[in-house]
Amino acid sequence: MNKIIFATSNAGKMKEIREILKDLNVEILSMKEAGIDVDIVEDGKTFEENALIKARAIRDLTGCLVLADDSGLEVDALNKEPGIYSARYMGEDTSYNLKNANIIERLSGLSGEERSARFVCAIAAVFPDGAEETCQGTIEGQIAYAPAGENGFGYDPIFYVPEYDCTTAQLAPEQKNEISHRGKALKAMKEVIRQRIVYPSGHTACQMLRMGTLRQASRDKV
Repeated sequence: MNKIIFATSNAGKMKEIREILKDLNVEILSMKEAGIDVDIVEDGKTFEENALIKARAIRDLTGCLVLADDSGLEVDALNKEPGIYSARYMGEDTSYNLKNANIIERLSGLSGEERSARFVCAIAAVFPDGAEETCQGTIEGQIAYAPAGENGFGYDPIFYVPEYDCTTAQLAPEQKNEISHRGKALKAMKEVIRQRIVYPSGHTACQMLRMGTLRQASRDKV
């Protein structure tokens, strides 16, 4: 395996992805960098379903190992909106400044835990042989009263993390990657990929160990 295609053209997202996966020592390409320009209909009902839809589509086009994510913001007081529609909330072409301002306005009059929210990220991998894996990560927090911070992208400026007393847009990139929903999901997927490199049959380390134990038991019976 010498390259991975990540099914996104989001530059901010690619920066985080490359940093977290850099020790896999493989080239990681965005769709744009891989010369792929297709519209994929994300009609799944969950983050995981949408991530798989994207990864399958690009794997079918390229035959490569493809990763894809679907992530979003869930605000409890808004019945978990915008959820899987986070990127399309108020329209895909609407700036995040306007989206963030709208969410803050809708929570007017609420405080503390009443503003509870979380970021959710599902990562899907579709391997050249068609095998599929998914991992999910979350980070809990609250909606801030006003945007703050210059790092990150999307809803980061309004996602306040109480234990750090700042928004995810105020965290240093390496700190954000340690605790973020995407960081957690990517780290879990990185281990899945490593296992498949070490055990190309697709069996996990535990499965390989068990198979070896069973084979030894069979020999002992002979």
